[in-house]
Amino acid sequence: METGRIIKIISNQYEVLNEQGEHLACIAMGKLRKHKAPVVGDVVKLQRFDAQIGIQKILPRKNELLRPAIANVDQAIIVMSCKDPDFSTVLVDRLIFQICYAQIHPILCFTKMDLIEEDDEIHKKIMAYRDSGYDVYVSGKGYASDALIQILKGKISVLTGQSGAGKSSLLNRIDPTFHLQTQEISKALGRGKHTTRHCELHEIAGGWVADTPGFSSMDFTTMDIQTLAERIPDFAPYLHQCKFNDCIHVQEPNCAIREAVEKQEINGERYAHYLEVVQMIKQAKPKY
Repeated sequence: METGRIIKIISNQYEVLNEQGEHLACIAMGKLRKHKAPVVGDVVKLQRFDAQIGIQKILPRKNELLRPAIANVDQAIIVMSCKDPDFSTVLVDRLIFQICYAQIHPILCFTKMDLIEEDDEIHKKIMAYRDSGYDVYVSGKGYASDALIQILKGKISVLTGQSGAGKSSLLNRIDPTFHLQTQEISKALGRGKHTTRHCELHEIAGGWVADTPGFSSMDFTTMDIQTLAERIPDFAPYLHQCKFNDCIHVQEPNCAIREAVEKQEINGERYAHYLEVVQMIKQAKPKY
């Protein structure tokens, strides 16, 4: 059997790129669909029949996202607009938490930088992410795209963020020959309309990018708090220094994370957003 990667799914049709660079139209075999549905990004084993090519096996995934349904992602680029729609550290941080929980590397890209003044508070908030060790890139009219091009090379990337943040426009700026459908912000709603209809890997800048529908809501209810705390990048230098091994850094005494927040070594706003998510997870758990 030959090996390939699923790059597009429409209905029950799968487009697979094999190791020879051929784009193959495939179907998932019945026995496969009963156990685990293939998703974009899956590395699969194929078998050719007389009239069709069947996906026989899905190889183990290194990670996966449920929304969008995609697997084996190298990095997730969180696209946040500085204006129209409004800048939100709450949304950025919640996306960071979701992405890191799935064991995917987060990259932050702030768009529409040309629409804010030099003394805007947003510049300080962006710098706070840099100071916390996040990979941060900026975009807008008059901003060079060379650095963004470099991070896409040889990687499978997911673009995510609120609708209207400029994800499709960002890709068009990186590669002028690449045209995703773009759409004006809906002024009546104050937010973008969903311009992307399905999950698909697009070849761009020497890598593969999934342009996915904007997040209208995020579900943290299935998360484990302990696991989340261990995967937030800001907490990493202080892990396993707390008094209790099962510390979730909320009210426990001698908590290294809380002490780091008090010393301003961990960003206080991001920690506050972590506490909000912890509360959401707790409220979702069944009470016996």
